[in-house]
Amino acid sequence: MKRVLFFFVCLCPGFFTPGYLFAQDLTLTQNISANAQLALSNPNYRVTPGDIYTLVYLAGTQIIKYTITVDTTYRIRVANLGTIDGSGKTFSQVKTQVEAVVANNYPLSGVQLFLSQPAVFMVYIKGEVKAATEINAWGLNRLSSILKDNTTNFSSLRDVQVQSSGGLTKVYDLFKASRFGDLTQDPYLRPGDIITLGRVSRTVTITGAVERPGAYQLLEGEELKELIEIYGNGFTPTADKTRLELVRMVNSVSVSGDKIFLAEEDVAVNYSLQDYDAITVPEITKLQPVMFVEGAVSPSGSAGTNAANAGASPTVSTRLVVPFNRGENYASLIRRNGHWFSAVSDTKNAYLIRGEEHIPVNLNPILYDAEYHSELIIEENDVLIIPFRQYFVTVAGAVVAPGRYPYIPDRGWDYYIALAGGFVPGRNSMQSVTITDVAGKKQNKSVPIAPETVITADTNAFLFYFNQYAPVVMTTLSLVTTSLSIYVSARNAR
Repeated sequence: MKRVLFFFVCLCPGFFTPGYLFAQDLTLTQNISANAQLALSNPNYRVTPGDIYTLVYLAGTQIIKYTITVDTTYRIRVANLGTIDGSGKTFSQVKTQVEAVVANNYPLSGVQLFLSQPAVFMVYIKGEVKAATEINAWGLNRLSSILKDNTTNFSSLRDVQVQSSGGLTKVYDLFKASRFGDLTQDPYLRPGDIITLGRVSRTVTITGAVERPGAYQLLEGEELKELIEIYGNGFTPTADKTRLELVRMVNSVSVSGDKIFLAEEDVAVNYSLQDYDAITVPEITKLQPVMFVEGAVSPSGSAGTNAANAGASPTVSTRLVVPFNRGENYASLIRRNGHWFSAVSDTKNAYLIRGEEHIPVNLNPILYDAEYHSELIIEENDVLIIPFRQYFVTVAGAVVAPGRYPYIPDRGWDYYIALAGGFVPGRNSMQSVTITDVAGKKQNKSVPIAPETVITADTNAFLFYFNQYAPVVMTTLSLVTTSLSIYVSARNAR
């Protein structure tokens, strides 16, 4: 039975993986960290003091499991079979050596060496950092990964010194690593590393029409040409290379900074830059002519909408500055910007102010007739006026302030009576009103008021009419009584 088992192992050495050999040792497999898996899959992981390896092999019919801890001497003892020097080597190199040693002593043993737990070690950072401190790291931490939360606004990423535990110092440029993918400038950390950040000498900002706008730390000898071509990655196709603007804050005459205008020849001669200089590259599109649109318009509508389905209506007049291309007509402009208009925009009665001229422009055919073509060409500084479309409701009769009032949708007759100051006391009783629509047809009080409706508060109070005619009646009666009295007195005198 023992021979059969050994024969099976010989034929299938790979069958005895660590998971199979130690299926019953669930604690071991469950505690393998994500870092260990990452280190096993990365051929660059170097042997590090504090690493814990597990060696598994078959000696005859006995399964041997051996734990190896790497110390600061990097000497790795392979059971009682030999010693290997792991300094400067990757785990995959050591794995090959260790498995070869075991295989030489126990052929067909199915030997396996794997990383149970990668080491965690300390590195020290100082210089232009928030605080000099020690930080935990492991063998696959790169330099940039531990600096990102410890730098200040004055930390130089172009001058990062790393001193190894052996005293060797190297200088790295993390900009080259992040921008150009040069990982030789972003090394893996090692135990005992001392990292020193230098202080930035010049930070220059470039914005506008370059491919990579941003703030950059320039090295000595790098000036305007490098800033644009290397750091900014060159001009965009719409860049106006003839009117670059430089704002210089350091050593400026004005407290708000000096404005310096540069051109292509300044780029060619590599104009010198100072700390805090800010370069703006304008776009040629900024030189486009403009016209103006004023009135019942809003720039906040969604593109693609029109006057029939626009969003919230403007309540105050708005002025829009609109760039256009020379030769463009008003049909093209209005259709492209149909979202300007809303229910209160009187697009039918729009008009154009051009110098001293006032030109009527009915926008409805442009907005709603796909075949309409406008012959009216846009000119620079045109002002297109869009009036507000406003409906009114007339309130008359026995109210305090008869007149025309702005129409508000979904309001009843009582709302407009209230706008007019309410009924005049003594003239109206029972809130009697007569409502007629724009066609003169009487409406019921329960129907919402429509635009151009006339609401008449009836004068129907009895006391009002009594007070109106009572003096006349009393005067007439008084005259009649007086006349009768005179007549009677005259007869009696005879």
